[in-house]
Formats: sequence, C-alpha cells, structure tokens
Amino acid sequence: QVQLVESGGDSVQAGGSLRLSCAASGYTFSRYCMGWFRQAPGKEREGVARVDSLGAKNYADSVKGRFTISKDSAKNTLYLEMSSLKPEDTAMYYCAADPGDWGCLVKRPTQFKYWGQGTQVTVSS
Repeated sequence: QVQLVESGGDSVQAGGSLRLSCAASGYTFSRYCMGWFRQAPGKEREGVARVDSLGAKNYADSVKGRFTISKDSAKNTLYLEMSSLKPEDTAMYYCAADPGDWGCLVKRPTQFKYWGQGTQVTVSS
C-alpha cells in the first residue's frame, strides 16, 4: 500500500534552514502529484508547495523565494528545502500524494488521497 514517511523537522532559530524529506513507497512515485502542506495549531491545513509528474512546481506566496520543493524519483523521495525561516513557518508539515496529476499545482488538501504522519517544524525568534 502507499506509504509516506516524513522526516527532518526540528526546532530552529529564525533565519535558519531545514530540509524535510518524504520517503514514498507502494506506488509509481514519478507519476503522482506530490505536495507539502502545513498546519499550525488552530489553523486550517494550507498548501506550501506542489510538484506534478512533469516537474512543474507551485508555491504559496508566503514561502516563495525561501522554500524549494524537489523530488528524486530514483530514491522515491520528495524534499522541501526551507531557508530564511520565520516564526510564522512554525507548523506540522505533511507530505501528500495523489494519483491524479491533472490540476496538481492547485489541488486542495482534500484532493490528495495519501498523507504522511507529519513532521514538526518550530521556528523561534
């Protein structure tokens, strides 16, 4: 079955960097729409970045220029490179995958079929 396992979350100072990883298994990784989402306490889950099967990417305005999504199909792993971190980036970060690639870059959280368990990112000022 499809499995997504995130790692890399940590507590860092503002201005710091982190790299999140999402190890995927149980499906043809390269053909799926993939994304990173985050959810802070008391807030709705929001999209951070998405990448489609052809490698096209989309970012939330709040992270443009600071975060980079990438995937390594040979390793079945999705990454999120985060730099210039801010306290408002504090959240649980989730990896998501969906077999439907159409409209990938604007898919809402409810449109992703598979989810990881999340990894916590905490940024202190």
